[in-house]
Amino acid sequence: MSKAILITGGAGFIGSNFIQYYQRKYPDQQLINIDKLTYAGSLNNLTEVENKENYHFIQGDIADINTVAAIFKEYDIEGVIHFAAESHVDRSIDDASPFINTNVVGTLNLLQAARADWETKGVLQERRFHQISTDEVYGSLGESGKFTEETPYDPRNPYSASKAGANFLVKSFGHTYGMNVIISSCSNNYGPRQHEEKLLPTIIRHALANEPIPIYGDGKNIRDWLFVEDHCRAIDMVYHQGKTMEIYNVGGNNEQENMKITNLICHLLDEQRSDLLQTYRLEHFSDLITFVEDRKGHDKRYAIDASKIQRELGWQPEVGLEDGLRKTVGWYLQKWKTNVPI
Repeated sequence: MSKAILITGGAGFIGSNFIQYYQRKYPDQQLINIDKLTYAGSLNNLTEVENKENYHFIQGDIADINTVAAIFKEYDIEGVIHFAAESHVDRSIDDASPFINTNVVGTLNLLQAARADWETKGVLQERRFHQISTDEVYGSLGESGKFTEETPYDPRNPYSASKAGANFLVKSFGHTYGMNVIISSCSNNYGPRQHEEKLLPTIIRHALANEPIPIYGDGKNIRDWLFVEDHCRAIDMVYHQGKTMEIYNVGGNNEQENMKITNLICHLLDEQRSDLLQTYRLEHFSDLITFVEDRKGHDKRYAIDASKIQRELGWQPEVGLEDGLRKTVGWYLQKWKTNVPI
């Protein structure tokens, strides 16, 4: 068997962008992608790689230990990059069970299958398990300060609690069994292929349909925005160069209120689809902004201190916010023109 990297959740937003980035950079590397193909995953995100000889897709559930074990039996997995997760906060508030099942049980299954396989082959400390996490595990910030790798976990909703639990499991396998584990926690990603329920696609979709653009509360919640291609480069660096048992925070150094992001997107749509403004008899797409009841447990502010990954691995975000938003809006507009749902 040739060696391969196992990517979990590779049909989702960040995973599909990473697979295409990684395949371009390492065209000879075998990639195995397992994805359950829930509402948030789509093989349409992977059309660029689906016919590549070094890419293999498995539809399966990481919460099923037999499915996971079979992958390690069939392929010589030299590393795991674990994206697969239920990730929408609102859905976790409605029903936390799928989040525990996928994010905690699924992570445990992957760790146990990897450990069993790598111990048998005598390569436990050589092969790497990379857990992709989120800044939401740290809770909420006040008006100042940033999350560092030493910030205590303080999850405020079932989604972030499930990711925190998964991270603790990953670290425990490093401490207990000497497994080569590593974690990266990122700020809010944006870019092509993001699922429609997230903020940016929601803004674009509602604007193009001449529907109210829903904004939680007063729109002053702050997030640190990271373009997905910059995140892919960071994951590549952490996986290949990061130190075992370490955590690396990845942020875009782009703190913005939700209202600021919304207005920036509306302005780009004003520029690129002025014809629709006339059709809808709007002066600006921002006229559609509508404030709705705030989300339960809505964290006020996230901000990432990414100095560790910058200092130790030399990573820096390369795509500025305006350029990244312009690329994002352009991608969704292209989908919309071809009548593909956003």
